[in-house]
Amino acid sequence: MKPDPGPEFWRLIEPYTGPVDAVEHTARGYTSDVTAIVRGGAGSVFVKAAHADGPHVSSLEREEAINPYVRSVSPALRWQHHGGGWVALGFDVVDGQHADFTDPADLAVVADLVGAVGKIGLPDIARGWVESRWDRYTDRPDLFAGDALLYTDINPDNILISAGGPVVVDWAWPTRGAAFIDPACLVVQLVAAGHNPADAESWAQRCPAWAEADPTAIDAFADATVAMYRRFEQLDPAPWRTAMTQAVTAWAQHRRR
Repeated sequence: MKPDPGPEFWRLIEPYTGPVDAVEHTARGYTSDVTAIVRGGAGSVFVKAAHADGPHVSSLEREEAINPYVRSVSPALRWQHHGGGWVALGFDVVDGQHADFTDPADLAVVADLVGAVGKIGLPDIARGWVESRWDRYTDRPDLFAGDALLYTDINPDNILISAGGPVVVDWAWPTRGAAFIDPACLVVQLVAAGHNPADAESWAQRCPAWAEADPTAIDAFADATVAMYRRFEQLDPAPWRTAMTQAVTAWAQHRRR
């Protein structure tokens, strides 16, 4: 859990929240310095904030910029604050549970949600956000290029299922690229959750972008993802990184059969 940012921060956002009655800090949220549900005179709001001179501010500003275009699948941004050494965003609070990637009922919802993300048109503001994270791990980066709006950070922590419907949270790094990449990221997470690669791909098949993709591009992406995770594991051989390397390797081997 992140440390409390101190009274100066709470005074900065009080014009938006009203007098703060309670703060529930969250353990999740790796692209900001503050993540908390704040209950105040103006109601409840989910607050994300970053130091204006810190490493997280660029991703927070990108999340601020993309929010108007993704509200069909994500909580709405109520307000934003820039100043006093902070960038802070206030979102609608979602009363829901994190998706269970081992539960078929949840997986149907998750796959359809990833498909819904894929149907969002690319806004002009995102045209310069070219996806390139996999490029250094392949000799065919052209296969990963495209004009789809990508989310890429698919994992159980970032998908909430509520009575009002499922939502994707934490748009910290939206990019522009090939439409199949988001469903492919879902496959990686499902294999890591214990599904065999064929079953994982069957869920991705619910996404039009996957069903329409060139299999050669998916093969290249799987191989690039293996190389990426092997590199991550070399830099930090934590057990979870080893597990992810094993998962993506199993998927890539499945693609070669």
